[in-house]
Amino acid sequence: MESSAPNPNSLLERALASERIHSAYLLSGDPETVTVAALTFARGLVCRGEGPRPCEDCRDCRRSDVSGNEPVELDGSGKRGPLFRHVGDHPDLYWIDRGSEGTRVRIGQVRAVQQALRFGSNEGGWCAAVVADAERLNEHAQNSLLKLLEEPPPRTCLILASADTASLKATIRSRCQRVRFPPARGAGIRDPEADSDQAKLVARFDRIAGYGLPELLDWAEEYRGNRAHAAEQVEGLLFVGGEWIREHIRGAVDAGRRDLRKELGAFSALSQCRKDLVQRNANPQMVAERALFAVRTALSNR
Repeated sequence: MESSAPNPNSLLERALASERIHSAYLLSGDPETVTVAALTFARGLVCRGEGPRPCEDCRDCRRSDVSGNEPVELDGSGKRGPLFRHVGDHPDLYWIDRGSEGTRVRIGQVRAVQQALRFGSNEGGWCAAVVADAERLNEHAQNSLLKLLEEPPPRTCLILASADTASLKATIRSRCQRVRFPPARGAGIRDPEADSDQAKLVARFDRIAGYGLPELLDWAEEYRGNRAHAAEQVEGLLFVGGEWIREHIRGAVDAGRRDLRKELGAFSALSQCRKDLVQRNANPQMVAERALFAVRTALSNR
């Protein structure tokens, strides 16, 4: 069964096509996938060609091309190498990561990129900065990054690529447009390297068959408060819940059970919850209630 969740790459492609660009994005999932997606999106922002971006033909795409080039190694202290590098040789695209010997992305790197972004575009278009290994931002670097997120320069986009978002401050996550990629092929939602928040949700879904109405309502009540933050958390709930149901269906099929109407109904309900949350600005707590009841109902009388 194919998931009805939006394709994360398609979401980014539509943003480029419509030119409705947020000031910050948080891409999470398989590290290699999110790094490539962040690079592609950044290059697409400065592309001036026709059709899908990056077009690979215009002057800006040629300048941002990194194929065949060994990237300059970064140094978080700036002593043995630069604090950041450009994407290709494009002056409006910046890249920072923890470097070859570092364990953290450091405050000096964030400040250096922040200062560069304040000068604006050299080419008259968008500026973008990719923070790879965003889960490796230390506390001081996160605080500095938050200031940039709170007051982003015009026509500037910050792209965070992270395997695990749990280490990022909630205030950072809430100021970014979230784009979730699936875990590495074959890993599933039980990947030991997955987001720690995801692992906790999986464990709760594993126990949901024993939950009564009070427990479900208490769970849903956790998604009260600031809507932006609550909606982000419910988005994660819906993603894990959908993948959990898919896993449950596969197990039922392997066991030879043919009547899967309840499970399929739950999967459809979660898909509708996702649409209501994104397209209709539905109340996150109420969306969570509907989703949890749908999953619990699918397990009744089994």
